[in-house]
Amino acid sequence: MNKLEELKEYIRSLGNLAVAFSSGVDSTFLLKVAHDVLGDKAIAVTGVSASFPRHEYDEAGAFCKKEGIRQFFYEPHELELEEYAANPKNRCYYCKHKLFSGLIDLAKENGITNVAEGSNMDDLRDYRPGLEAVKELKVLSPLREVGLTKDEIRAYSKELGLPTWSKPSFACLASRVPYGERITTEKLKMVEKAENFLAELGFEQYRVRIHGKIARIEVPAEDILRIASDDVRGEIVTRFKEYGFAYVSLDLQGYRTGSMNEVIDTGVKG
Repeated sequence: MNKLEELKEYIRSLGNLAVAFSSGVDSTFLLKVAHDVLGDKAIAVTGVSASFPRHEYDEAGAFCKKEGIRQFFYEPHELELEEYAANPKNRCYYCKHKLFSGLIDLAKENGITNVAEGSNMDDLRDYRPGLEAVKELKVLSPLREVGLTKDEIRAYSKELGLPTWSKPSFACLASRVPYGERITTEKLKMVEKAENFLAELGFEQYRVRIHGKIARIEVPAEDILRIASDDVRGEIVTRFKEYGFAYVSLDLQGYRTGSMNEVIDTGVKG
């Protein structure tokens, strides 16, 4: 039995499932398999938050509509939590605890007794304090349960015809703010507008980190020459200043996930 079949058997044994659905590679795959196996006993729950870009929200809705999946929405209001807004290095724990607590209640209201999230085996090698909240609240992690890696999920997603199989990795917009620097709706909107503009220019993988009024752009090494060219650079500077940035910089190390973690002791060994 391959891992996809193992996943189906595991989900079938649950009888019902509410999937925390963000429209990312992992949650889309998990939701698709859950719905294929459980039908209407599988639902999607999407968080509505300033740290969740509008285009991701729209993609989540379009996918559920296309697949005929019941979708519910939950607004965690995480910025009202001082522990989250202050942006400590375990910020993600507070966010996930608030989010999943609400998802569990919403699922119960709709007759669903199991709630799942989409972390995979590769996530265990990264700094993910939110997984502690997942553990505390007994939220299920089916992809990890059967040992699926990101590459395997992409391969199975392609096999299932999912549009997300080659979708770039994404993390919530709060991850663009340095630890200790307060998270505000204004900062998240600045980042969202800036990243949307990079997408409009044709870049596929990017991050715009915000340091006060400074934008630090990360793109893969192969895109650095293009983004630094006079015409593209000029467009970016003009537009970013319209969004509220005073200075615009390019990170010569290029794109990498979790670059904000480089200045803290996460306890995770690479």
